[in-house]
Amino acid sequence: MERLVLDHLHLPPQPRRHLPEDREERRIERERIRSALAGLFWLAFLLAGVLGLGRASALERENDCLDALVLAPGDKGGIYLGKVAGTTVLMLAMEVVFIVATGFLYNLDLWPAVPRLLLIAVCGTVGFTAVGTLFATMTAQLRAREVLLPVFLLPFVVPVLLAAVRLTEAALAGEGWGPSAAWWQLLLGFDVVFVVAGMLTFEFVLEA
Repeated sequence: MERLVLDHLHLPPQPRRHLPEDREERRIERERIRSALAGLFWLAFLLAGVLGLGRASALERENDCLDALVLAPGDKGGIYLGKVAGTTVLMLAMEVVFIVATGFLYNLDLWPAVPRLLLIAVCGTVGFTAVGTLFATMTAQLRAREVLLPVFLLPFVVPVLLAAVRLTEAALAGEGWGPSAAWWQLLLGFDVVFVVAGMLTFEFVLEA
């Protein structure tokens, strides 16, 4: 409508002006979104991981894969590591897509933090899948497995989620590595403990 009036009066169109108040409001809104991203990221990753583990165990049960795994020769710890690696790769692919899509849709400059975010995602996902693979195998033969899996799993992965969320917040805020050292120790220690425990106990979990 403005252009039609200006054309009729033979006046050049006036450029739209962005007031300083508008730019400040948009900046504040982006900062609010950025401050909530860490929790949103890991909430989405957690839900996707629980659903993925449940679906994978359901497919194994339907195709009698668990019986084949029990009868398979060789070290059951290797089978456990393979399941953890496969689940981790699938979750990481989803996480990369989610991070890129979030930055694009909300017009956020996440690229400076991407290397640290990917490292945090790898460490956090390994810890989650190390525990999740054990409990998914434990509950695969139960009737209420869809309910019991999150009930058993979520209390154990609380340290992973706490550390991952705090490290993600630090990465998005551009903080240095020093203040987050304790959270890195917690996350990496959790990964090592539960990966080793899973390798040692997976054979007994399969035969239970």
